[in-house]
Amino acid sequence: MADAKATGGRTAQLQRTGLRHGWTTGACATAATTAAYTALLTGEFPDPVTITLPKGQTPAFALAAEEKSAGRAMAAVVKDAGDDPDVTHGALVRATVRALPPGSGVVFRAGPGVGTVTRPGLPLAVGEPAINPVPRQMMREHVAAVAERHRGTGDVEIEISVDNGEELARSTWNPRLGILGGLSVLGTTGIVVPYSCSAWIDSIRRGVDVARAAGRRHVAGCTGSTSEKAAVAVHGLPEDALLDMGDFAGAVLKYIRRHPVDRLTIAGGFAKLSKLAAGHLDLHSSRSQVDKGFLAELARRGGADEALAASVAAANTGLDALQQCAARGVPLGDLVAATARDEALAVLRGAPVSVDVICIDRAGTIVGRASPRP
Repeated sequence: MADAKATGGRTAQLQRTGLRHGWTTGACATAATTAAYTALLTGEFPDPVTITLPKGQTPAFALAAEEKSAGRAMAAVVKDAGDDPDVTHGALVRATVRALPPGSGVVFRAGPGVGTVTRPGLPLAVGEPAINPVPRQMMREHVAAVAERHRGTGDVEIEISVDNGEELARSTWNPRLGILGGLSVLGTTGIVVPYSCSAWIDSIRRGVDVARAAGRRHVAGCTGSTSEKAAVAVHGLPEDALLDMGDFAGAVLKYIRRHPVDRLTIAGGFAKLSKLAAGHLDLHSSRSQVDKGFLAELARRGGADEALAASVAAANTGLDALQQCAARGVPLGDLVAATARDEALAVLRGAPVSVDVICIDRAGTIVGRASPRP
């Protein structure tokens, strides 16, 4: 086992990968927006421009381009995804900020290279620019701070664009999801976690070792920071009992099979855990997909009629399927959680580990639970 004095938890696990973090498209868009709105109010572009991320980090971004005219200002930054093989690494993210009449609030627009939502089932309404909720909130907060600092009203239109974004989007799932015309502006923490199979799986193993050395008998494997918060809220687990498993559910289960703990909680987004329920141990979007036919069959088990099952099978996204079932009283979230628990137990092959599962939506709301088997 690892040295009992070793630090554990998500932060220590990330450090063990030895990989360099980067910044999300949402963080880059926020930095560009902050610089552009500052220039609109003061005539000067801050360079570098510093922003505050949701967890309190304060990275600084150099400007790659800037432009100002009457009533508008544009600033751009180059996205640095660190050591992650992100398709948008090196992309130029632009924010054009235009003054609006008092009382208009903050209005978002999709510029060239940023997509528009055309189908339901995403966290944005049809017709909206594909700028996700957390990046929108980050930009609103920074606009408000700049307005307070420089006596502005905070009433602006923010147009985000990404050079060559429409072509880059062809290498993503956006077209299949009905996000047309370009990329999505994403990110919940502002930080891109570097992706390396071998390094990440090794960090999972060391995380289990540290938890066991510290005497933890209950650990949680979480797909990301939002599901980690849900697991902590439900079970009150300490930091060194938390494993950032990312997409590597199989790595967690296989290592715990050989190095058991009394209890394992698996927490993650509904769509990702539906992949585990369907038998996939690698949950990355490039290696496994949400099987809506499988979800339709689960819905039938939960009492869905054939019309609802057919609608689930044709759903745009897993979230769309979940929402359809919720509206009809079919507990698809619980069914996915229970089936994922059973798949996990199959991988554990009789190891003395009890398993429970927590499914969440994008906002972190629990939408499915499965308790350990008696």
